[in-house]
Amino acid sequence: MQLKHKIVALSILPLLLAVAVICALVIVQNQRLGEQQAQLIENAILSSKRAELKNYVAMALSVIAPLHAGGQGDARARQQALEALARIDFGQDGYFFVYDRKGRNLMHPRQAELVGRDLWNLTDPHGLPAVQALIESATRGDGFQRYVWQKPSTGQVTDKLAYVTMLEPWGWMLGTGIYLEDVDRATRQVREEVAGGIHDTMVAIATIALVAVLLVFAGGLTLSVREHRLADSTLQSLNRRIVYLQEEERSRVSRELHDGISQLLVSIKFQFELAGHQLEAGQPDGLATLGTATERLGSAIGEIRRISHDLRPSLLDTLGLPAAIGQLAAEFEQRGSLAVVYRNGLHDVRLPDGVAVALFRIVQEALTNIERHARAGTVLIDLEPCVNGVQLQVQDDGIGFDPRTIERPQGGIGLRNIRERVEHLGGRFSLSSTSGHTGMRVILPVPAA
Repeated sequence: MQLKHKIVALSILPLLLAVAVICALVIVQNQRLGEQQAQLIENAILSSKRAELKNYVAMALSVIAPLHAGGQGDARARQQALEALARIDFGQDGYFFVYDRKGRNLMHPRQAELVGRDLWNLTDPHGLPAVQALIESATRGDGFQRYVWQKPSTGQVTDKLAYVTMLEPWGWMLGTGIYLEDVDRATRQVREEVAGGIHDTMVAIATIALVAVLLVFAGGLTLSVREHRLADSTLQSLNRRIVYLQEEERSRVSRELHDGISQLLVSIKFQFELAGHQLEAGQPDGLATLGTATERLGSAIGEIRRISHDLRPSLLDTLGLPAAIGQLAAEFEQRGSLAVVYRNGLHDVRLPDGVAVALFRIVQEALTNIERHARAGTVLIDLEPCVNGVQLQVQDDGIGFDPRTIERPQGGIGLRNIRERVEHLGGRFSLSSTSGHTGMRVILPVPAA
């Protein structure tokens, strides 16, 4: 992202975050208030219906009171009581029902097929043993029970609130109930109104946020567009110049080490060898000293050549990138425990100097990281052409790591350098890592010429 885009993003993201938090708070508060309102309405309606049911049962008890008091053991009196209760109704679905203690239905004016049946184990769609619950509620004395039952007028199963009481000594459970469709309808209406209010509020907040984001975005784009472009162009030019000077300086140091210090040390080595031959006959100690000096000078020459090669490999200028990477892979394989497999799909194709240097440095950095940190046994380097460019893949079988560490200030400097090189040349960089496999893929564009 360019700097102006980052500034715009830093302006918009807090705004969007604040809008999101406000929306979440509005939704939570409205839903909470809606549930509280629905609960209050439901409690008020249910309280009214409980009082209504108690009145209905009291009326039924007053109707059969003479029969119950004067014919406690008379079967005819019981039958007359059932017939009287069956004739009492209120509304289309208001009726009374009677069960004995064992759950056998004795009277049901709306569902005659239930009369005489043992309904002790009957359960509603929610798994509640309805008749058992009614008898238990009547026995305890609280009387109210909510369950699901079929509504006679529509045939649909819906919630029902019943009030029951025990008739002693007949052992009857007498009760009635009211279907709660109006309660569900009222609470559903409240929830729908709350949902509609939330929707309208969200639309209003989203509209305001969109207008604000557009204003911020437009303002960010119009703030010194020409100056931003000039600054970006200058920065890119400076970056290219820094990279060019860096490589130029490395080439100069490489030439000085190879053509100056290295030749000088070689001549000194020859002089020490000659002196050793001259002193061989008469002075053995001097010969041993000169031999040690010669050995050390040889090591120094080898080290200087290694430094020279690290700064700017000569094969990169003479034979090209594929051969330079091959030599680099061979050196790493010789001096360490890594088995390096190099597959060259470019053969002897010459690449532009900037691309060749970048790919060589990327391979050099990748091998160094693998040698130091990966604990790998095998490394695969794959160099091949691709559409409008060249592709480099480096894979190892090491312990792996978290690729997100390259974004942290305290780690991943080498990988960040690789990524910056690739982005500077307009290429693509990808990295994946798990335990046992780490893969890096680089694609750089190459002009057709």
